[in-house]
Amino acid sequence: MIVRFDNVGLAYEIGAESLKDVRFTLNEGEFRFLTGPSGAGKTTFLKLIYLALRPTRGRMTLFGQDVTDAERDMLPPLRRRIGVVFQEFRLLDHLTAFENVALPMKVAGVNQQQYREDVRELLNWVGLGSRMDALPQTLSGGEKQRVALARALVSKPDLILADEPTGNVDPQMGEKIMKLFVELNKLGAAVIVATHDLQLVQALGKRTMRLDGGRLYEDPPMRASGRMR
Repeated sequence: MIVRFDNVGLAYEIGAESLKDVRFTLNEGEFRFLTGPSGAGKTTFLKLIYLALRPTRGRMTLFGQDVTDAERDMLPPLRRRIGVVFQEFRLLDHLTAFENVALPMKVAGVNQQQYREDVRELLNWVGLGSRMDALPQTLSGGEKQRVALARALVSKPDLILADEPTGNVDPQMGEKIMKLFVELNKLGAAVIVATHDLQLVQALGKRTMRLDGGRLYEDPPMRASGRMR
């Protein structure tokens, strides 16, 4: 089991909860879409999973460990097993595209010789092979998104969380990104993709869950449209 929520609630301040009584289990090798209107709590839900937030009630388990009240020194090894594609990119402006992608490996103490080719291959795959030395301020929004994607995947994580990963790229690149997620899922990574793009959801026909009013609902899988076959 990768993630489990038992009656999880989260309130940013005293008063109304952003998430209410969420029950959820994600097993090894599963692929889920997360949908819902703006403000429904999708980003908050993902932040709980990658331990940027803690629930204000209920219990949360990650990779078999109860992390609801876990000490801080327990969290870094768990976070390193998660690749996150943030909506706001979070690139470091003083680092090149190559250095931004390589950062998780560098922080983990991996020798550059061991990850150099993986970083180059990922940047080539997302169409940025010629921009490896570019700084973020010289990149377009779509290029920044692709750097962020490569950074999330370079460590070959057990769990991939993507918050609107196709929101800043053209449809062709969006399909390419989703195909990469599908391939990584086939290799064993569990995947959760938060998106507003219902055409994208239908194209893949994966299991879908929906947040509405802070509550999580399981929707039946849409029949794959064949758009990405």
